[in-house]
Amino acid sequence: MTALLDVSGLHVALGRKRTGILHGVDLTVAPGEIVGLIGETGSGKTTLARAVLGLVQARSGTVAIDGRETGGLRGGALRAFRRSGAVQYVFQDPLRSLDPERTVFDTLIEGLVVRGGYGRAELQDAARNVAQLVSLPLDLLPKHPGELSGGQRQRVAIARAIAVEPRLLICDEPVSALDASTRITILELLLRLCDTRDIGVLLITHDLGSLGGVADRIVVLYQGQVVETGTTEEILLAPRHPYTRLLVTSVPSIRDERPPDPELRRALRDEVRAQSSSPQITGV
Repeated sequence: MTALLDVSGLHVALGRKRTGILHGVDLTVAPGEIVGLIGETGSGKTTLARAVLGLVQARSGTVAIDGRETGGLRGGALRAFRRSGAVQYVFQDPLRSLDPERTVFDTLIEGLVVRGGYGRAELQDAARNVAQLVSLPLDLLPKHPGELSGGQRQRVAIARAIAVEPRLLICDEPVSALDASTRITILELLLRLCDTRDIGVLLITHDLGSLGGVADRIVVLYQGQVVETGTTEEILLAPRHPYTRLLVTSVPSIRDERPPDPELRRALRDEVRAQSSSPQITGV
């Protein structure tokens, strides 16, 4: 199957000192596939997402969506690509990413208004349809974000993203601020969207446990490098890299209430430190 998102050899350096953030990252997402991107804070996960969106420039490497390289788009071509809505982003904190002055209805139609060409009746139908798709009660459409629960706001954020019928959805820590039951509901929603709309999802998180039931594959990012890639089963049951094994041992299990073996945790940390002390790959 042709990759919907194809990131190849991506190097990104940021800041006045051009500090290397990403070092030769390779990553693919196919239509209808959920790929989990896991890594600790500062590993480069959000920078990778911003590079895919064209918000930061790569030092080298390529980003292609549906076979089209997007890194070189400028001016009108870049604006047209963004207005197409092919890639949409769902932020971690919907209360901060949603305009507090806009009603839910206005939020849901925002992308369609930017795209243009829709009448008022079409916009109303689109808002109702996408709200129902994410199981958002229609009586919430006139309300503002501050009047909604955290789970409802995240549904609004997802509904806004899929209203323009994207091919790729990038979700940056979409459930980290939610309670356990709401997290499950939102993850099940993403799973259903993949199945029914053939959307590809890049699900960014620092919580390996939240990926177990939804991700088809997992990509492990450590200090700006992909250190391991595999199916969810391979990563959870037979992790190869010491950092991945450290992540797996940190995942709580309701079937085993014993705390993780501290000696094993220390040994794995030593392995991770040894790996990180080796010379880093840098961009050209």
